[in-house]
Amino acid sequence: MDALDRFKKAAQDSQVDVSIQRFPEGTRTAQAAASAVGCDISQIVKSLVFFGNDEPFLVLASGKNRVNEALVAELMNIEKLAMASPDQAREATGFAIGGTPPFGHVKTIQTIMDSELLNYEIVWAAAGTPDTCFPIKPGKLKEVTSALVAPIVQNTL
Repeated sequence: MDALDRFKKAAQDSQVDVSIQRFPEGTRTAQAAASAVGCDISQIVKSLVFFGNDEPFLVLASGKNRVNEALVAELMNIEKLAMASPDQAREATGFAIGGTPPFGHVKTIQTIMDSELLNYEIVWAAAGTPDTCFPIKPGKLKEVTSALVAPIVQNTL
């Protein structure tokens, strides 16, 4: 089963109706995804994997925002947080970076969601591959990921 099929099954298992769209030009970065989808970069959900205390953490951030790792570490009550390597991210989620969806991972990962994502009616997230996205209401995203919602912004672009 490929990454897209695994994500579709995870969405179905989570009872989340997703309308996956494929963009041949790619959606690997927030800017590429916003251009492909035709939305503001702030409506793109970046799914970022970090490690702290040898555990993975998923941070869902608005595409325009840079994550303040110190704030996330404080929220998670860990001393130091570091960005996962591509191999660590794939091992923790089952998906490659650039296509990591916000849910449907190989194991449960504690998730923190950028509070700014709640400012939008619809946001767009990766659907398992670097050329697929799906729209979702931020409230539903919070619900399906069981995310802790907090202001985690370092600065905006």
